[in-house]
Amino acid sequence: MEFINLALFLVEAVFYFSVMTCFLHFRNKLGLGVFLTALGVMHFMETYLAAVFYIQLPFGVASPGSSILFAGKLMMILMLYMKEDAAIVRQPIYGLFLGNLLTVAIAQLVKFHHVSTLTPGQPINTGFLDEMGILMVWGTAFLYLDSIGIILLYEKLGTFLRRRIVLRFAICGAVILTFDQAGFYAGLYYLYDAPAQVFFDGWQAKLLAVCLYTMMFAVYQNVTTTRAFASNNRNVGDVFNDLTFRERYEDLLSRSGVDVLTGVPDRARMEAEIPKALDTSLRDDTPASLLIIDIDRFKSINDSFGHLKGDEVLKAVAAVLSRKTEAFGRLYRFGGEEFVIFLPSTNHDKAMAFARSVQSSFYEGVRRPDGTLLTLSIGVATSQEDGLSFNTLLAQADVRLYEAKNNGRDQVRGRYEVLQD
Repeated sequence: MEFINLALFLVEAVFYFSVMTCFLHFRNKLGLGVFLTALGVMHFMETYLAAVFYIQLPFGVASPGSSILFAGKLMMILMLYMKEDAAIVRQPIYGLFLGNLLTVAIAQLVKFHHVSTLTPGQPINTGFLDEMGILMVWGTAFLYLDSIGIILLYEKLGTFLRRRIVLRFAICGAVILTFDQAGFYAGLYYLYDAPAQVFFDGWQAKLLAVCLYTMMFAVYQNVTTTRAFASNNRNVGDVFNDLTFRERYEDLLSRSGVDVLTGVPDRARMEAEIPKALDTSLRDDTPASLLIIDIDRFKSINDSFGHLKGDEVLKAVAAVLSRKTEAFGRLYRFGGEEFVIFLPSTNHDKAMAFARSVQSSFYEGVRRPDGTLLTLSIGVATSQEDGLSFNTLLAQADVRLYEAKNNGRDQVRGRYEVLQD
């Protein structure tokens, strides 16, 4: 009987790993949701089996839920990390943990119902619900720690075993599942007063599963002949952020093209984005307008109060302009004390009115360091009358800006009119 159980144990492990590996391998065709959902659906079963279902093996008593399903899930999470990154890995872990908390909360609410017994002698076992809830949350908390640990260990081993992917896979599984067995046994001991033999038997079963999963992983490696795993020589930083290449890239992308002082897109981003947006407007035969904004007498702020105060003024101006522009267009820092606003689908009259509202917003709040009024000069140009290219519009708006500054400042100057306070 023990060897029959062992044979079934091995068949179950092979079946589980084979199916989940297929889901993972074909995630681009099936969708990653298939793999993640399968992990989630199996979670309750593995927890239930780990709590109540044990079989006799040649080396002792073990649960397929703990040794096959949980161990397999952790190895699958490591494979998911190898295939994707930590940003993807965190999704099933957080989902399982929050789902288990929700399960426990709902189970507590269910106990307040007045239950009708349909089958005599089979009343609801609320104590079992409580125990299962505790085990599920406890197990998922350890899954979170296990997942962090197995990724960190995999990366650390890469320093010494960069090309020995299969060996790293095996070591990670053996070490982290030993840690997990100790933690999960603590929960079993607290709830069921499980003897120490449960720990040792379960530990051996998990190591057996790791050996089997490692062999299947090696076969998978050879069959797919992928080099994605072997090229994984990432450095370890923060647990779930610095490990994530995609997050690093997106963070770098979000910060590139952004003015460090004011936090708004800079001139390089402007020169990349506005021509494309303008081309779209021209294809759609809709007008688009461009504003150049200059802070009047800004040099005197730096000269009188210092560059730090000048920086504070620039940041305050950028903040107001960002709020004003957010719903209508795009704001950029052109350079120095100048900003550019691009307004798609906006004719010249509307652009002039918008520029005037921007100017008015500074009368209401933003001041120079000495408390005096801060004013703006603004030049406005609009396609198609003022030009069909970004450089032409920018040049025309710049000409009008300097007309405004040379004629007394605190003005909005457009094609055919001057707006002045």
